Amino acid sequence: MAALLKISGLIDRVSEILGKFSGYMVLACTLISAGNAIIRYLFNYSSNGWLEIQWYLFAFIVLLGASHTLRLNEHVRVDLIYGSVSDRARLWIDAIGLIVFLIPACLYLAWLSWPFFSLSLAQGEVSSNAGGLIRWPVKLIIVSGFSLLALQGFSELVKRIAGLKGVLQVDTTYEKPLQ
Repeated sequence: MAALLKISGLIDRVSEILGKFSGYMVLACTLISAGNAIIRYLFNYSSNGWLEIQWYLFAFIVLLGASHTLRLNEHVRVDLIYGSVSDRARLWIDAIGLIVFLIPACLYLAWLSWPFFSLSLAQGEVSSNAGGLIRWPVKLIIVSGFSLLALQGFSELVKRIAGLKGVLQVDTTYEKPLQ
């Protein structure tokens, strides 16, 4: 269990770094968006490349930030019973959800996305818009994002199992207290 917890800690650190990087990409996306709007209205000039980079950055933010969000247990929950059961029951609910839903879905989506990316890279796919960008980086981030989310799901599963064994105290609350 100790070795799995060390691996979990490493995955958590990677997710944290990528989550912080995603936060900086929000700033970059905002600045690019504002700059593009200013240039469009002041100088009557627009570039499809600048519009596309905003969409690419948004994809990077969501797909790289998802694993960090899961690590922080701040993902969206739609449930009827989770909030009213014991901490141990929450650990079981989380573990079953990770094993049955999250990890298989993420691995399947990463697997399905790989040919989509590799074909784009092999063909040197470029946006059909004038001045558009190459497409393979944003398609790679789809594969990477789902793979990272599956890894973080594995990390969370290790922590839930450790919590069930009494080796680790796991915070299963999903509503953060007001400060």
